[in-house]
Amino acid sequence: MSEKTILVWFRNDLRIHDNEILLEAVRKADKVLPVYCFDPYYFNTGANGAPKTGALRARFLLESVADLRKNLQALGGELIVRVGNPAEVLPQLATQYAVNEVYHHREVAYEETDISEQVETSLWNLKLNLKHFIGHTLYHKEDLPFPIKDIPDSFAVFKKKVERDSNVRPCIATPESIITPEITDAGELPTMQELGLSEPADDLRARIKFTGGETAGLARLEAYFTNNDQVAPTRGRNGATVDRSSKLAPWLSLGCISMRQVYWAVVKHEKANNVHNTGMLELELLWRDYFRFMFKKHGKQYFATDEQAKTTLAEKQSLFEKWKTGSTGVPFIDASMHKLNATGYISNFSRQMAAGYLVRDLEVDWRKGAAYFEEKLIDYSPASNWGNWAFIAGLGHDPRDNKYFNITKQVSELDTNSEFINTWAPADANIGQTVAI
Repeated sequence: MSEKTILVWFRNDLRIHDNEILLEAVRKADKVLPVYCFDPYYFNTGANGAPKTGALRARFLLESVADLRKNLQALGGELIVRVGNPAEVLPQLATQYAVNEVYHHREVAYEETDISEQVETSLWNLKLNLKHFIGHTLYHKEDLPFPIKDIPDSFAVFKKKVERDSNVRPCIATPESIITPEITDAGELPTMQELGLSEPADDLRARIKFTGGETAGLARLEAYFTNNDQVAPTRGRNGATVDRSSKLAPWLSLGCISMRQVYWAVVKHEKANNVHNTGMLELELLWRDYFRFMFKKHGKQYFATDEQAKTTLAEKQSLFEKWKTGSTGVPFIDASMHKLNATGYISNFSRQMAAGYLVRDLEVDWRKGAAYFEEKLIDYSPASNWGNWAFIAGLGHDPRDNKYFNITKQVSELDTNSEFINTWAPADANIGQTVAI
């Protein structure tokens, strides 16, 4: 009787814990072939002349894949790494290792689903099946109180119904061991230069260094609960809220840790300490679910031309460049963009403010801002990024959910201390009015 080999195609699920496709493959097959493919498409230069993936995010990805390989090796397995079009690479590996089936987690953004369809077609030509799993959300699609096509466009309604009528599934068990075929060439991770990027420099002002991988992600999750001042927000000068966000988004975006792992860690912490002070973290997880399900429901609507889009005239392009480089003269916006460019991460509040300023005050097409965030953010996730920008632009949602940010009023109420504005503020900026990021 011939052995069964299943190829596990890792994409945005770079972990061994709570990973259904990995556990299912171990249970169903005699041998498992884990594969990660660096697709050149994501490192090409876009229409704006910039790479789709910036250097900081690329480094985080490389670290995450390296950590996944190390963790698989600890279970007796190995990770094959290749650079190329998955629709070409995966069929080649499937033929080489006599693969019987390929597993992967289903994506929702159109670029990712297009790639999945190309892979599925190529595998079908070999009479191989690409099996889809759902593993990127907090609430499983099958557990929602409504079909995808009937998901409420209002986040408030979505939240109320889901929390009332749905439950979060427990985490998936971790394989005890992994048996792979005899791998003759596991492949080396590409260098930054081979991806067309320069090695990024770490900014000394950054308060946290984001290191990619499941190991670092789990350590960050544990630190969030063991460091009490990270759990509950505190107030700074002038009553401004000091950022105590979990900073887990980079690891969530690549699936180094799962939404369910975070949720059940919250539940465990609250039960053990008889507290309920992590509601904002749960809310953030639900927003990620909401945007992902909205992408599934509306598809390319988030990218299509709309009547509100502003023509990209020379004047608008100039305003966009000032926004990108933090030269608007508005200290909070400039500090946020300086920090984004230097570190690849800014708080959710800063993102909302920067996006609102570009769209409403400067009247620049929201998609230009979304594409820029795609390049720069370490924690870029298609649904969360493009969904949030569309939300700020007032597209496809209940208007009652979309609150306008008064930039002047908000900045005047914020704490006034930022290392990311003092150095780079434009000459005509009010340097005395600085903000804490």
